[in-house]
Amino acid sequence: MGRAFEFRKARKMKRWSAMSKAFTRIGKDIVMAVKEGGPDPDANSRLRAVIQNSKAVNMPKENVERAIKRASDKSLGDFKEVLFEGYAPHGIAILVETATDNNTRTVANVRSYFNKCDGSLGTSGSVSFMFDHTCNFRISPVGIDIEELELEVIDCGVDEVFEDEDGVHIYAPFESFGAIQSFLEGKNIEILSSGFERIPQVTKKLTEEEAADVEKLLEKIEEDDDVQNVYHTMEE
Repeated sequence: MGRAFEFRKARKMKRWSAMSKAFTRIGKDIVMAVKEGGPDPDANSRLRAVIQNSKAVNMPKENVERAIKRASDKSLGDFKEVLFEGYAPHGIAILVETATDNNTRTVANVRSYFNKCDGSLGTSGSVSFMFDHTCNFRISPVGIDIEELELEVIDCGVDEVFEDEDGVHIYAPFESFGAIQSFLEGKNIEILSSGFERIPQVTKKLTEEEAADVEKLLEKIEEDDDVQNVYHTMEE
């Protein structure tokens, strides 16, 4: 198994946001998708992907429909995706993905978390080079031959294909998302969920006490409503 498999296993074992947080994240994704490509999932590939993800976290259909309707309201403000970079204690690099309708508030909040936990908020590009920006798909294993699938998707730039108890997973560079989505849909392969992740190229092992310092900062960041995802280089 490759690096994507180990990364996914570690994140799954470690932490999963509360359902309400997952719903908030999906809701913002819907708004951004609709603002970008319109409210029709058939004509908006990004919205199709978000709706698939809503099903994966058991978000009620009426919640999804309400979010799409809300996002179609031209008077509704837009969410902007903003990436923050910095260091936790003990030299651990952190990337924070946010979706915010008030960048001033989000910057102030994220900076305060780093400051209160002996970390430091960095400038753009200060740690992002330590992570590979990837896309991923989770598909139904029914009728899937993994070796055959690997051969078929290799031209889409896929790095890794593996199976676990949750289904078959496909990992590829960020820019390959559209090509892979089109391939899977064209083959009528059921996409259970999809998304993007930032996989650390190198991780650092800490003592239990040091890890607790980093966890304190991670927890504060993850509790913020504007935060979508948090990635770090601490070995889990």
